[in-house]
Parts: sequence; structure tokens; C-alpha cells
Amino acid sequence: MAKQDLDINIHNVTRVEGHGNIVVNVKNGVLETCDLEITESPRLFEAMLVGRPWQDAVHITSRICGICSAGHTTASLRAMENAIEVTPSEQTVLLRRLMLHGEHLQSHYLHVFFLAVPDCLGVGSVIPLAGTHPEVVKMALRLKRLGNDICHTVGGRHINPISLRVGGFTKLPAEDELAQLRERLQASLADAATTVELVTTLKLPRFERDMEFMAIHEPGKYPIYQGTSLKGSKAGEVDEQDYRKLIHEYVVLHSHAKHCKTDHESYMVGSLARFNINYDGLRTESKGAAAAMGLEPGCTNSYLNNVAQVVECVEFTLDGIDIIDALLERGLDQDDVVSASMGSVNWRPGQGAAAVEVPRGTLVHDYTVGGDGLITAANLIIPTNMNLNNIEADMRKLVPEILDKPKDDIALALEMLVRAYDPCISCATHLLQVDFVG
Repeated sequence: MAKQDLDINIHNVTRVEGHGNIVVNVKNGVLETCDLEITESPRLFEAMLVGRPWQDAVHITSRICGICSAGHTTASLRAMENAIEVTPSEQTVLLRRLMLHGEHLQSHYLHVFFLAVPDCLGVGSVIPLAGTHPEVVKMALRLKRLGNDICHTVGGRHINPISLRVGGFTKLPAEDELAQLRERLQASLADAATTVELVTTLKLPRFERDMEFMAIHEPGKYPIYQGTSLKGSKAGEVDEQDYRKLIHEYVVLHSHAKHCKTDHESYMVGSLARFNINYDGLRTESKGAAAAMGLEPGCTNSYLNNVAQVVECVEFTLDGIDIIDALLERGLDQDDVVSASMGSVNWRPGQGAAAVEVPRGTLVHDYTVGGDGLITAANLIIPTNMNLNNIEADMRKLVPEILDKPKDDIALALEMLVRAYDPCISCATHLLQVDFVG
């Protein structure tokens, strides 16, 4: 018989970035509270940007996160270029895409092996696995390092890229460095195949909830750098400049981070959302990996976001190889650089937004630049902000379905659900506007 009363209060959920609490309360069989409390202190990045020269935006916003700094860098550059009407070269776009692939690879492999897999194997962290499964842990470290090294080669360092600027790069990688990355990417496909085999042995919870998904979209492609639209699976498509027509932010009392919804409901962003919206654009090998792991388009089990991350590792490895081949075939133009002082960039005042796919989902940056070159407004919507509402909707459906289980099992299922989204809580608590009266 299902429990009539249940009180769960998990402070500081482990194996996620930042601080958050799971609070669930059931009285007389009725679910009264089911919240994911975000307790991380707001960090005011949007306020920091106002009044700063437009050149500073990329350096400031890349510090929002040490895990997805390349994603923030890319979104910032694209949004600012849209605002001040600067068009980067094709070579610049290829290198940015390659760096994004590196970040997705390091983040996805980190999350799957070090944060999610321990739950499936009944251990509290990856540390015990280093003793029982040393070769798997070594493989995971090898794969994560490759992703980090891609970011270092393209961006100048492993986190907080230093060589990227509006309009291009201050310094380009050498062709032999790219060739070495290509060899390592090619070799990593064997490890990716091993990862797929490993995931097929894991038992992930069964769960389904009809929900909306959102990602950038381009027909026949699997875009992460830029799409032809921002697409909600139920809400429809808009141009990235019109993201506010699709995404609505709002405040909840129990969280320092804003929530988001469409006109319809909550929605999910991230690997599973991208997989569902852009499945037709995946390569044959990536579709094969998904099939081997039992993941099909239209999946509404949030726990399988981890599986979709592995599918993307296959996709981004293969696309990374193709990008390097294209760069080497055309020959790297070492003269295609921009001045670190930005004096050579012709710009105009204006407003522009960009939607970029980062490991945890769709990231939006939006800037307005005045005639004096200073930023007058900034809006950043973080993937975890978009997912928080959906996580709580999942929790509200999950808890009544598992009330007959022991309390510890219910708590673990809730933690695994939160971890499946791979939340970046510090990123999400980026704004607190205070109006002083009196």
C-alpha cells in the first residue's frame, strides 16, 4: 500500500554543479510540496555587463561557468556580432564549431561516467569504480581530456577561451595541431563504441511524461552552433531574434533561479531534446548507437537524457573529424585574425540575440549596444533555467508513481532524475534585480 505520509528533504544534491535541495512532502496520500530549491547565491552577470564596452562581453560571460565556458563564449560572440553587424569568416565558424564539439565531449563524458553511472552501479561516486573498473575510469579520463584539449587548441586554454574575439581569432591553431586532434578523435571512436556497449548494460528507471522539447533546428542537420530557427516541439518555431515569443521567464518563491515556460507548459532542453527535434539530422552511425542503447525518437523518459548524451558523443566526434578535414583541405589562413584591441572591427550600434546549443541545452545571449559602444541591456537565459520547471513537473508525476517504495529508494530516484538533466546551478543563478524604496 502506498505511503500516506512522506517527508524528503535532501540538502545540496550531490554530483551536480552548484547547490540545490529536493523537498517533497506527502500528507494523507496527497502530494503537498515537490520543489527543487535553488539556493546558490545570484551572481549578477547581466548587471555587470551594462555600461561596459561591447568588447568586454565575451570575456565577462565566459566566466559564468568553468564547464561550459566555450559555450558562453560562442553565444556571446554570435549575439554581439548580430547586435553590431559583424560577420565572421567561414574558417572562424568552423573553428568555433570544433571548439563547441570539444566542450560537449568533455562535459558529456564527465557527466555520464563520473556523475550518472555511479547511481546505476550502486556506489556513491566514481572513486570506488577506480578500484573495481579501472580500465573504464581510465577510458573516461582519456575521453574527457580529448575534449578539453580540443578547447585548448582552438581557444588557447582548456577553460575560459582567450583567443576568440568578435569577428574571429587573435591567434589560430597550427595545422599540425589540428591533424593531431584528428588522429585522436579517430582513435576515440573505439572508446565511444565501448561506451555504447557499457550503457546497454545499465538499468535506468522507467518513466514517461508527455512534455515539450526545445532546441535550435535546421532541417536535415544536427545544429549546435546556429540553426535556422528555435523550435519547440509543441509551441512551434521562431527566429532566434524572437526567442521571447517562445521562452517566458518567471520567478518562483522557492528558488534563486528563474523558471521558464512556453505558452503551453514547461519544456526540456539538452541532449534528449536535441535528439528528439533533430533526429533526422543525425548520422547513420549515431542513429545506430541510439538504437543499440534502446533510444528512439519521441522518447519522453528524462532519465534517458544520459543516453542521448552518449549518442551526441558519437555525432560530435564524427563531425569534429569532418570539420578538421575541411580546414586542412582548404588550408588554414593564418592571416585571418583580428586585432586584440578591436580597433580594426567596423561596428554599428544595435540589438542582437543568439541561441547556441551547449552541453545542458539551449543557451540564449542578447545584447543592446549604444552609439558610444557601451552595452545598455543584456539578457541571458541559461539551459538550467529552462529545465527547472520541467524537472519539477517530472518530480510531481514521479513521486505518486513510486510511493510504495522505501523512502531511501524514492530519494535516490529523485536525485537520479535531477542528475539526469545535468544541471548547472551556478549558471542559472545569474540575476537578482533589487529595487530599493524609501
